[in-house]
Amino acid sequence: MQAIGVGHGIDDGVAIGLGSGWGKGWSHRHWCQQRAGAWREFPVPVADEDCEGKDFAPEDIIRIPIGFKWFPCQPSLKMAEIKVDATHDHRLIVAEANISEQKIHKAGRVAALDIFRGLTVALMILVDDAGGEWPMIGHAPWNGCNVADFVMPFFLFIVGMAIPLALKRIISRGQAVKKVIFRTLKLLFWGLLLQGGFSHAPDKLTYGVDMKYVRWCGILQRIAFAYLIMALVEIFTKDTKPRDLQPGRFSMFRLYCWHWLTGACILVVYLSVIYGAYVSDWQFTVNNRDSADYGKVFNVVCNVRGKLDPPCNAAGYVDRKVLGIAHMYHHPAWRRSKACTENSPYEGPFQSDAPSWCHAPFEPEGILSSISAVLSTIIGVHFGHVLVHLKADSSRLKHWILMGVALLIIGFVLHFTNVVPLNKQLYTFSYVCVTSGAAALVFSAIYVLVDIWGLQFIFLPFKWIGMNAMLVYVMAAEGVFAGFINGWYYDDPHNTLASYTAKEFIGSFSTHVMYILHKWCHILWIVYD
Repeated sequence: MQAIGVGHGIDDGVAIGLGSGWGKGWSHRHWCQQRAGAWREFPVPVADEDCEGKDFAPEDIIRIPIGFKWFPCQPSLKMAEIKVDATHDHRLIVAEANISEQKIHKAGRVAALDIFRGLTVALMILVDDAGGEWPMIGHAPWNGCNVADFVMPFFLFIVGMAIPLALKRIISRGQAVKKVIFRTLKLLFWGLLLQGGFSHAPDKLTYGVDMKYVRWCGILQRIAFAYLIMALVEIFTKDTKPRDLQPGRFSMFRLYCWHWLTGACILVVYLSVIYGAYVSDWQFTVNNRDSADYGKVFNVVCNVRGKLDPPCNAAGYVDRKVLGIAHMYHHPAWRRSKACTENSPYEGPFQSDAPSWCHAPFEPEGILSSISAVLSTIIGVHFGHVLVHLKADSSRLKHWILMGVALLIIGFVLHFTNVVPLNKQLYTFSYVCVTSGAAALVFSAIYVLVDIWGLQFIFLPFKWIGMNAMLVYVMAAEGVFAGFINGWYYDDPHNTLASYTAKEFIGSFSTHVMYILHKWCHILWIVYD
């Protein structure tokens, strides 16, 4: 038999704890709640040997001395199985067998989030491999939003959703901060290694980078920055004691007002710089040794303020001043614009009268645009909070869909009224709204199919990719595995399995299809292995 203490003044149930002197009116509702067969813990009062005669608030945390056993109370625990022990004050006798039968269900991974992550990784690989042949799915040369332009904000949205789930219970702020910093450094390391110029895979069997031309910014660096900012905000604004969601239409926003205040500050800073910074004339030297214009000096005339065109925007100005033009991306998407090439939106030789800025580098993951990109993560964090606090699927979906539709409407209105154009390179506010709204609706659809209707088996490959996203990104998306395959050649470094496959098919369409299938074979091999 196991003896378990009971509190005073119980109204409509049994509050099981340790010791006496509990606060007034405690019931089993303060301990757990049943939903879909799983028991979810609620905040409970402090229980300790030195708590005699004190009242406690619902947000206080239980502390169980060593040697005692606690389990979630359940309504199915019949009163016939509980009786008062007259030899002890305020004690209940509960059959040991019944205690052992109580199961504590641990919260598992959110399958819809893993699948959404896997779909985004797959989409990234698709647009990277086929975007050059099918420009409608590649990055827009400047204004506009193609399929490829949804990949980055989807990743940031997913990172944001994962933060409240990972930091649902913070026992030690110091330990939580250490974990966040370690993960940030890991992302920065891989970002510099893969996109800084060190790795030349899969096209060249060499490695190394001249530090005078290393690229400091990239996809993983932007994700690391957004993750670091919002994870720290979550840690330092969240009470160590769980807070219940108060009734009200905007209670979720009030509960996490510091997150939205951070977003407002970011938006003010971004808009102030992008529209207020004065951009003077500038010049650059072509440092790309593969270019016919290598070593040539070009001048760009600006002397403007608040322009969002390719040569004279404030985002490029900040990157040139802070990063240095030699450390920026040398193949920006604007090279495919109509002003630069006759083959637009395809890549091709520049026009004879192409403006000088067509030859210039530009950093699409630069400083100012990365600051704005944190807004996508903030919206994702909000959706994660909804997942944590709202237990009913209908309430979650209603919140997600309404907010997603509202974001889409705001973004499209800003774009089509020419107030703020959709622009991935500058990460404009309209772009944040449209891509975040799309992410909200896509995730909601996956959640319905997977977590409500139980059709998870359809998306199993994407779930596996999502659960191993970093591995698939490094090995497949950045060409590390393809580079390893190409390292085994016959007689000539260009005579590899990939090149042989391409030679056997006539036409660029067949070549790209076979190349994509070849890469997806790599991905499936990685996942299933």
